[in-house]
Amino acid sequence: MITGELKTKVDRLWDAFWSGGISNPLEVIEQITYLLFIKRLDELHTAQEAKANRLKKPLENAIFNRKQQDLRWSRFKHEAPPAMYKIVSEKVFPFIKELKSAREDSTYSHHMRDARFTVPNAALLAKVVDMIDNIPMEERDTKGDLYEYMLSKIASAGQNGQFRTPRHIIQLMVEMVAPNPGDVICDPACGTAGFLVAAGEYLRENHKEIFTDNKLHHHFNEKLFNGFDFDSTMLRIGSMNMLLHGVENPNIRYKDSLAEEHAGDEEQYTLVLANPPFAGSLDYENTAKDLQRIVKTKKTELLFLALVLRLLKPGGRAAVIVPDGALFGSSNAHKTLRKMLVDEQKLDAVISMPSGVFKPYAGVSTAILLFTKTNSGGTEHVWFYDVDADGMSLDDKRTELLPAEKLGAVPRVALTVDEHVKNNLPDVLARWREREGSEAERPRTAQSFRIPKSEIQNQGYDLSLNRYKEVVHEEVAHRPPTEILIALGQLEVEIEQGMKELEGMLK
Repeated sequence: MITGELKTKVDRLWDAFWSGGISNPLEVIEQITYLLFIKRLDELHTAQEAKANRLKKPLENAIFNRKQQDLRWSRFKHEAPPAMYKIVSEKVFPFIKELKSAREDSTYSHHMRDARFTVPNAALLAKVVDMIDNIPMEERDTKGDLYEYMLSKIASAGQNGQFRTPRHIIQLMVEMVAPNPGDVICDPACGTAGFLVAAGEYLRENHKEIFTDNKLHHHFNEKLFNGFDFDSTMLRIGSMNMLLHGVENPNIRYKDSLAEEHAGDEEQYTLVLANPPFAGSLDYENTAKDLQRIVKTKKTELLFLALVLRLLKPGGRAAVIVPDGALFGSSNAHKTLRKMLVDEQKLDAVISMPSGVFKPYAGVSTAILLFTKTNSGGTEHVWFYDVDADGMSLDDKRTELLPAEKLGAVPRVALTVDEHVKNNLPDVLARWREREGSEAERPRTAQSFRIPKSEIQNQGYDLSLNRYKEVVHEEVAHRPPTEILIALGQLEVEIEQGMKELEGMLK
């Protein structure tokens, strides 16, 4: 958690960018990301100097040579604003664009090569440098949370919000799939890397052995986290987000996931977490042929599900957000993909979410699909949960309905029965863990229940929760049986009269 004081500083910085002529929040984040990277280069160089002095050996693989010392953060931050602006714009940015990966061997240096400096004036640059310099960057939690807070401003801005899944929904999905230190995780539409960051935080919290086992620690920093995106700005932001959360060298790279063949990535990952873009349509000729072989469609949400199956190793698991239409769509492609998940793989759960979860920038109803790739079936029953509330209002304001310590899937303070009505997520997680036990006994009138595979097959592989949920109408349930029979008889007469009137109109 970051303090109110730090939030206030960020808000003031945002206002300074706005008044300085940069109103696009994505551009603000991008400029701050560049400066964080520049600061990191100086910190790495300083660490190398300290090591060389300790070992009494010459400095190896120096990032800055003797003539480039004025490009270091620790040097130019002391300059007067006009001089600082000249150094950063004319020297530092050309330097980071030409930085060879051998000298700063990471995904970050690769994504900085098309960096553009757009801070409009020296006064604003001085403010930004001063703010970043005063953030306690040695604290992983502080700098990670601070960057997340800045990223939240992208969502509040509206048009760029599609790059950011609400953090509490990400947390729920990560808790449900429970990553382990041996996993190889992928998000094929990673954006700001929210899923990868949350998976890393889960592993830190639940698998401390990562930091005592050298092999696991290397895997954590180099191979565990993988993300694709075709937006270079997102790649830079996502890479920096991972770095500030303590992952040294994630594999975050440019890839148009739906347009390119996946020979190099096929069956490479044990866990996929994703909120892919949907409600879109691609031309057949612009879609990867290996995905078209799985399902012939132009719909992006279906293509991404096919992609997830392509990327997963047998035994791998996935949690993917899809629009409701993917659950009940009647096209051949919709039915084929659902049939594939139920019959050929192991469909574990369908979590139905309210339509306001992605407001203010999207009001579409969505669901979370959880499944395991087996290539040999395994679905015996599917667990459904009907989420009514996620802890926030479902209007455009998305106001928190409970104190911070009672929000999210793993609140710090347990919720009362009354508070559950405002935040269902802890209950989703608790019931998910009992899906093979007590959940089997729940009636279909409950908020969660299980449906056998045979019934889903009989319903044409419809996965919409309302297809199976039973509703008790209290005004009927409390009436005597004779009253119910009379009401049913009256309804039957009314239907018969209506049919006769319709026949008369047709004649």
